[in-house]
Amino acid sequence: MFNMVTLDGFFEGLNHSIEWHNVDHEFNEFAIDQLDSAGILLFGRITYELMAGYWPSLSATTDDPIVTYKMNTISKIVISTTLEKAAWENTKLISKNIENELRSIKNSPGKDILLLGSAALASSLREMDLIDEYRIMINPVVIGQGKHLFSNINQPLNLKLLKTKKFKSGNVLLYYETKKD
Repeated sequence: MFNMVTLDGFFEGLNHSIEWHNVDHEFNEFAIDQLDSAGILLFGRITYELMAGYWPSLSATTDDPIVTYKMNTISKIVISTTLEKAAWENTKLISKNIENELRSIKNSPGKDILLLGSAALASSLREMDLIDEYRIMINPVVIGQGKHLFSNINQPLNLKLLKTKKFKSGNVLLYYETKKD
C-alpha cells in the first residue's frame, strides 16, 4: 500500500484536496520505479474514478508520458459495490466475494499488487490481513484538517520499519512490513 500524508497524518484535506502533494522530478523517478515493481494496481472506487479521469488524458501524456504509459498499461483492479463497469484500459471490476478474489490473486505468482491511495479500501484490507507492506510518504506540510489515513482502528497495527528514503524536497518515505503474530 502506498499513500502520501501530511506531517499531521492526513491523506487528503478538506473537499478532497491534495494540492499539498509535494511532487517533483525525484518523486517521479520513485513513482516509475514503484510502478515497475507492480503487476497489478489496486484501487477503491473514488481513487479509481480520479485516476481513470486523469491518466488516459492528453494532459497526463503531455505532463508525464512515462508514468502515463505505465498507469494505462499495467493491469488494474477496482474494488466497488456501486460501480457497474470499469472502462479504463486493462481494468477488472471486483464487486462480490472481494476477500476471496483478492486472496486468490495475491497467492498467484507475479509481481506486487500495489494499492494506491484508496484509504477506505486500505482500511478494509487491513482488517482482512491482506496488506503486507505500507509505504507512507510524509510530506513536509501541516494542514490541520482533512481525513486521516488510519481511521477505524480497533486494535493496534504493529509494523516493522524496513527502510526509509529521504527526498531533497523534504518528503520522507517510510517502508513498513506488517508484523505477523
